Amino acid sequence: MNAQTEVAYQRDQFFGRSRRSVPAARRFTEWSLTYWGLTEWRRAEDVTLCVSELATNALVHGVPPGRGFLLRLRYDGAVVRAEAHDSGAGVPRIVEEAGGDGQEGGRGLLLVSALADKWGVGTRAPGKLVWCEFAAP
Repeated sequence: MNAQTEVAYQRDQFFGRSRRSVPAARRFTEWSLTYWGLTEWRRAEDVTLCVSELATNALVHGVPPGRGFLLRLRYDGAVVRAEAHDSGAGVPRIVEEAGGDGQEGGRGLLLVSALADKWGVGTRAPGKLVWCEFAAP
């Protein structure tokens, strides 16, 4: 029997604890979407923006000194999924109102929840992964 197995496209990239990692994660996402033929997809910019937010959150809240984070992008023909894996403790949360807690930042996951079809947090040892998904064309 010759059954053809469909394998999802997956790209992984490790980024160090550096400000340069966020723009590098955006470029990595843009390149991956181009490689998968999704540059003209109307949600490509949303994916890139959400990856930027996940990468920023990983760096600010999840990457201890001397460590980095893994960005995993996956496309199975129906869904584009982005995951930021870090080794930090804590559970990400959405800050609902601007200025409500006296902090200037902290609205990245609010943006992710507004743009992505789904998002969530998973556990790993050590740390966590924060993911978001977009229904593909």
